[in-house]
Amino acid sequence: MSKKKDSPKGNGTTPAGRDGSGAGGAGFVSRRRLIGGAGAAGAAGLVLGAAGGAGGYAASRGATPSALTTVGSTEAMFHGKHQAGITTPLQARGHLVAFDLTPGSGRTEAAALMRRWSAVAARLMAGEPAESGQGHDTGIALDAGPSSLTVTFGFGRTFFARTGLTGHRPPALDPLPRFSSDHLDAARSDGDLWVQIGADDALVAFHALRTLQKEAGSAARVRWQMNGFNRTPGATHRPMTARNLMGQVDGTNNPKPGESDFQERIFVPSGDPAAYAWMEGGSYAVVRRIRMLLDDWEELTVERQEQVIGRRKADGAPLSGGWEDTAMDLDEAGPDGKPVIPANAHARISSPEKNGGAAMLRRPFSYHDGIADDGTPDAGLLFICWQADPFRGFIPVQRKLDRGDALSPFIRHEASGLFAVPGGAASGEYVGQRLLEA
Repeated sequence: MSKKKDSPKGNGTTPAGRDGSGAGGAGFVSRRRLIGGAGAAGAAGLVLGAAGGAGGYAASRGATPSALTTVGSTEAMFHGKHQAGITTPLQARGHLVAFDLTPGSGRTEAAALMRRWSAVAARLMAGEPAESGQGHDTGIALDAGPSSLTVTFGFGRTFFARTGLTGHRPPALDPLPRFSSDHLDAARSDGDLWVQIGADDALVAFHALRTLQKEAGSAARVRWQMNGFNRTPGATHRPMTARNLMGQVDGTNNPKPGESDFQERIFVPSGDPAAYAWMEGGSYAVVRRIRMLLDDWEELTVERQEQVIGRRKADGAPLSGGWEDTAMDLDEAGPDGKPVIPANAHARISSPEKNGGAAMLRRPFSYHDGIADDGTPDAGLLFICWQADPFRGFIPVQRKLDRGDALSPFIRHEASGLFAVPGGAASGEYVGQRLLEA
């Protein structure tokens, strides 16, 4: 397959328009993938216990679907103002992996690791072989183009103590509160380092995962790893908002890059205290493995499912009428005098109007990890949301959902993590350099 690249030519750093603001950012994708359309998660903004209509617009594909033969040719940029994988359109395959630094590894080893990881990620995202100090390229992705591969790096709360950088740990990394729907497995939560991999080809995504694991060498070991998927580009007759494993339209009401307040909602601004200046242009990722109790959910009638969510299952439109993008009329009542969108509907409780405008960019992957002996599927959502401050995004919305969301009986939060994702690296730099060389 050709390694055709539709990316603008320039100096390889931050061409205008890549971050949706004209400033240039690593979330840029090729011209054939215009930012817009359907986003990342949410039947009515289904956040599955996290953000509903209060959040996130993950950039989606343009008005003309790409032929499957062109999927491999699209390329996201590694260098830029923001890291790729935040506003990048949803990809068909994803891997999430957390690492812990090994005993004896500190700031020096972490810096060397981030330098190696950044170099190999830049090569892989350009569709080039992953030759490195850890050996020759495995050949897993031979014949494939970049396939919209993105590699995104973040730091967990424990990273700072292990590297002697506690004074540079921002308050936004304080631990998340406990919620009533939490059934968290500590072994599959948190971590010193976090990597998000996404691609439109499964072999390209696995190639990146395997390469980064090898490149960790003796500096870090895998703490946990999860695999996810979304609809493949070109699988529908026109670009559409994705559906989750409950069959719900999942991506409505995400903030859009063209909105005037998008940047300030999603990315950390300048002007923070000097100790946290390394996060300028970065974002905070909340990661939750949310199991869907599909057997229970599928016993409901479609009408009852729509009452739980507050939106029509067929097209994602609010029960108050209109189309998917129509604003919900939370005051509309039915013939019985009751609200058309029930008081405990997920869409109502998680809406910006009910959460002081709290917003996050939801960009998840679905997952399926097998079927138990009793036939119960271990399946659900690898929920990922992005915001400038989780204490003004995810946390207030989740607290509201925790107090009476009709969706809560059908989901279970089984793993959790919060990571500081620094801004993108300029040409010649590595991700996290401003922190590790502070």
